[in-house]
Amino acid sequence: MNLSEINWDLDSAGKWPLPIKIGTVVLFVVLTIGLWIYMDTQDQLADLERVEKVELDLRAEFERKQRKAANLEAYKQQLVEMEESFGAMLRQLPNKTEVADLLVDVSQTGLASGLEFELFKPRGEVPKDFYAELPINVRVVGDYLEFGNFVSGLASLPRIVTIHDAKISPIKGGEQLRMEATVKTYRYLDEDEGQ
Repeated sequence: MNLSEINWDLDSAGKWPLPIKIGTVVLFVVLTIGLWIYMDTQDQLADLERVEKVELDLRAEFERKQRKAANLEAYKQQLVEMEESFGAMLRQLPNKTEVADLLVDVSQTGLASGLEFELFKPRGEVPKDFYAELPINVRVVGDYLEFGNFVSGLASLPRIVTIHDAKISPIKGGEQLRMEATVKTYRYLDEDEGQ
């Protein structure tokens, strides 16, 4: 079979020798199958890449949850300790009936420290999440040791009392000092008081 004698025009493909017809059909089938696989595989590869990313995310989430599950007992114990600590702190917040006694305790602590009160002015409550701040403006006269005793006395009260914006200045013509501060105590808000 001489290939130069064959008419390669597609209109005369029926006259081609049998091995060339079979080769052409096989080549056409292989190209068609190859093109179909290529086109179909592109979508599948994109889907595979997307699913692999999802798998990595799910794996990371699984590992995170597995670590939490492994420490579940420790977390439960920590929660119990936090609830106990929170309960103890709540017991340090006075209720409505104890506020007046706490104000007396603050002023008595100042007097017991040797301070002279120029101002003791409770302000209105400032509601927060589950408690209310009770600020008290105070202006007292004394020396550093008496101020220290006052602050130490407030810290040892059975209720939470904090000092804010303290300013100490000398009094003209004397050895005494004046301290202006805001003393804050806190009150637990009952559930019926609303937020």
